[in-house]
Amino acid sequence: MGLFRAEGAVYKPVQETDTASPPPQPNQFYLTANVKELEDSPLYVPLHPYDSEDLKEQEIKHIDSDLSPPEKVQQAIDCLPLSSEKQPFFHRWTVLDYSKAYSSGDITPRMVAERFIAAVRESSNPPMKMSFFINYNEEDILKQATESTLRYKKGEPISVLDGVLIAVKDEIDCSPYPTTGGTKWLHKVRPCTGDACCVMRLRLCGAILVGKTNMHELGAGTSGINPHYGVARNPYDPSKITGGSSSGSAAVVAAGLCPVALGVDGGGSVRMPAALCGVVGFKPTFGRIPLSGVLPLNWTVGMVGILAATVEDALVVYAAINGPLPSQQPTVSLPKVSFPLLKSATSISAIKLAKYDAVSTTLVHIDDIRVCCSRAVDKLCERYGWKVRTLNTQTYQNRNCSDQGWDARVALSVYGSFSSQEYIKAQKIRNHQMQIHRNVFAKADVIVVPTTGVTAYEIKDDALKTGELDYIYGAALVRYQIAGNFLGLPAVTVPVGYDTAGLPIGLQFIGKPWSEPTLMHLAFAMQALYISEFRKPKVFHDLLYKE
Repeated sequence: MGLFRAEGAVYKPVQETDTASPPPQPNQFYLTANVKELEDSPLYVPLHPYDSEDLKEQEIKHIDSDLSPPEKVQQAIDCLPLSSEKQPFFHRWTVLDYSKAYSSGDITPRMVAERFIAAVRESSNPPMKMSFFINYNEEDILKQATESTLRYKKGEPISVLDGVLIAVKDEIDCSPYPTTGGTKWLHKVRPCTGDACCVMRLRLCGAILVGKTNMHELGAGTSGINPHYGVARNPYDPSKITGGSSSGSAAVVAAGLCPVALGVDGGGSVRMPAALCGVVGFKPTFGRIPLSGVLPLNWTVGMVGILAATVEDALVVYAAINGPLPSQQPTVSLPKVSFPLLKSATSISAIKLAKYDAVSTTLVHIDDIRVCCSRAVDKLCERYGWKVRTLNTQTYQNRNCSDQGWDARVALSVYGSFSSQEYIKAQKIRNHQMQIHRNVFAKADVIVVPTTGVTAYEIKDDALKTGELDYIYGAALVRYQIAGNFLGLPAVTVPVGYDTAGLPIGLQFIGKPWSEPTLMHLAFAMQALYISEFRKPKVFHDLLYKE
C-alpha cells in the first residue's frame, strides 16, 4: 500500500505511472473500494455480532465470564507452557519471572519498586532525558509495593500479577493521578475521579500501578513527541522516536522498567510504538474491553491495548481486563471469553494467511522491513506447514489553542475541517470495507503485514518545543494500522528482527472479529522462532536481578 493522492472522490496510490493494475493472479485477491460507487448505509460503530459458525478456533479454553479478574488470570496461567530456566540469550523479565521471584523470597515487590524509582529518576535526568512518564508518585508506588510485600510474606498473593509493575498511558484514568491526555489543560476541565475499568481490574489482581506514561498530545500524531512533557525516547536509540501515541508505554516495556503497560489504540497507537520499540503490542476486538474511564478522544475506533515483553504477558493482562461491565447490556451478541492453549507453539494447524503484496514506497529502511517480514512469514509457514495467499491492496480511500503544541493544533484543525456529509461518506466506506474484509476472511484466517512501513526515525531539535506532524513518515507508520481501528478488528504485533541500524521491526497479524485466541497462537508461534534473536536495548534496567 503506497501513499495516496485525491482525484475527485477517488483516492489512488501515488505511483510513477498511472498504468492500470494487473489482473489478479492465482492465490491473489484484491481489496477495492471506489467511493463513487458506494451504496452502503453508514456504519458509525464497528460492532461485530458473534457467529459461531464463522469463527472456528483451535486449541482454546472457554472461560466463565462471571469469574473475577484474579480467577481469569489464573485460567490464563493454566494455558501457558511450563516455565523454563533462564535462557542464555537476552530476554526481558516476565510477569511469571517476577511472581516466582517474589514467592521464593529472593526479592520483594518493595525492593523492585525502589529500584524502579531509582531507574526512572536516572532516566529522567541528563544525559538520558528519556521522558517515559508524565506523572508518577513515589509515595503511592511504595505504598502499593509494601502492601504487596506483606501479602507475599503471609503466603497470600492475590494473583501472579501481585506486585508486578504496570504503567498506564495518560489517556486512561488511574488514581491518584490527573488524566492529561498529553496536554497542559485537559485535566483542569475533566478531573479524574477514580480508576478506569481496566485499571480497577488490574488493581484487584494486586498489580502495582506505577504512573502515567507519556503520549502524543491528544493522540493526534504518530511520532510520540510531546512538547509539554518531553520526548519519550526509543530505548534502542535515544535519538530516535518511539512512535505514538502510546509512546511512553512502549518505551518503559522496552527499557525493562515494566513487563507490561496499558495503551489506547485509536490508529495503531499501541501496535506502532510496540513495533518501533521491539515489544509485543496487542489490540483486542472493539468491545472486548470497556472504555469506561478512558478519554473519549476517538472512541469509535479506539481500544484499550496492551504492550508487553512477551505474548504470554499480553495474555495474562488481557485475561485480567477483558469482559463487559456488568452494568452495561451489550448491543450485539458477544462470544464467550476464550483463551489460547499455548502449551506448544505447534498446537494449531491448517492456518491460511492473507499476505499483503509488496510495499511500494521509497521511504528509508523499507527494504529492510520488506525483507525481514517476508523472511519471517516464510519461516513461519515452513515451520508449521501453513499456507499463504497474496492480498493485493487497492484502497481508494472552539477553544483557545495557545496552550496546545503546534502539531496538535494543526492536526485538530485538519480533523475538524471535514463536513457532516464527508463524515457520513466515511461511515459508508467503513461499512463497505467491513464487507470486503468479510470476503477476505472467508478465504483466510488471518491477514499478515508489516506493522509499520518505516523504522524509528531521528528526533528533530525543532520538534522538541513545537511537536511534530510529518505526514510523509506518518503515512508510512500508520498505513498498516487503520483496518484494525476503522473496522474494529483484533490485531497483534510481534518483533521479528532489526534494520541495518539495529532498530526493531515488527510483523502484524490482523484477525477476524473476536478471534483473539487464534491471533495469540500465531503471535506465540512467531515469537518462538525469533525470541533467541532479540537484542538488548541501549537503555535497559534490570530490576529483578541487578547485574
